[in-house]
Amino acid sequence: MLLKDEVGMLKRVPLFSGVEPGKLKLLAFTSDRVSYSAGQVLFRQGEEGDAAYVILSGTADILVETDGGQIKVAEVEPNAIVGEIAILCDVSRTATVKANERLEALRIRKEHFLRMLRENPEMTIEIVRVLAGRLSTTTAELSAERSRNH
Repeated sequence: MLLKDEVGMLKRVPLFSGVEPGKLKLLAFTSDRVSYSAGQVLFRQGEEGDAAYVILSGTADILVETDGGQIKVAEVEPNAIVGEIAILCDVSRTATVKANERLEALRIRKEHFLRMLRENPEMTIEIVRVLAGRLSTTTAELSAERSRNH
């Protein structure tokens, strides 16, 4: 895929919508295009977080290990970002992400991702929105799971 196509795809991601094209071009250039087939894992809960992933096509499940086994807490679709919590909080992966179908993603290394945030304050606001939404969904999921098991 051409760099300008990747820049176009990044523009559709809410997180990057306010970032100028030149910076998106640099981000696309310094990122890796990765493909996964159905059932393949992008990363596992507990692993070190070395990159964030922007889903370009396909969907994936967000899975969390609990005492009762693995729970699906969310499904991510194109233009979503996953893996940023481990980078931002400097913690190990908080969930496993597994492709449901053929999936294309842009893998953004930790140092490039953090530089983008430093240089684009509007991205930080969008990240807070994404994380707050995710926290709200996860909390609701865990509450529902707890009431089913008690």
